[in-house]
Amino acid sequence: MFNISPVSQNNVFRKRRVARLNSMIADHVAAKGHCRLLDMGGTTGFWTVWRDLLDFEHLTVTCVNLAEVRQDDTGGLPVIARVGNACSMPEFEDNAFDVVFSNSVIEHVGLWSNKVGFAREARRLAPSYLIQTPNFWFPVDPHSRFAFLHWLPRPVVYRVHMAMRTGFYPKTANLDEAMTYTEDADMLDWRQMAHLFPDGSIESEKFMLMTKSLLAVRHNKP
Repeated sequence: MFNISPVSQNNVFRKRRVARLNSMIADHVAAKGHCRLLDMGGTTGFWTVWRDLLDFEHLTVTCVNLAEVRQDDTGGLPVIARVGNACSMPEFEDNAFDVVFSNSVIEHVGLWSNKVGFAREARRLAPSYLIQTPNFWFPVDPHSRFAFLHWLPRPVVYRVHMAMRTGFYPKTANLDEAMTYTEDADMLDWRQMAHLFPDGSIESEKFMLMTKSLLAVRHNKP
């Protein structure tokens, strides 16, 4: 069985992503001696899980998230937690970083206009990026761990959330909670990702011959 826990080093999909990211980081370190990485919508906990696979002696990570994160949660790593909106970050100049990374975030930012803003910032802020998102056409919703749920009409989906626990989402107590979970993720397909990241390549992560996730990748070696 594949380990798909988001907080385990045995998660084979995330492990491959981190290995791919590490090779991008290494190219910038080789050229400049250090790499500045922006994690859009990420948390410090992600980096503590993968600390043994990354060269933190030559890497600084900045996490921008709407939620405030205690700086002492970084486990001593050079990870800076900042409160901000990943869809609009005017506080950073163009190419303020070497690599932009995002793992399962863009599907959570809401309206299409927010997704456009998120992609624009990823492309603007570094010469290299790796942006991952679950594929809409994969039959199992990775958030609810429920087959076909994300393909159903919302009036059906919120009733499922009210009836039972689904993956990361507990059984809801009322309609407001159910609609919050229903609207939490709006997954993308290949065409949408290609439109959002026209200067990158769109790659597929496969599971049982089906595309489980999509990666937008641009790597301009320094």
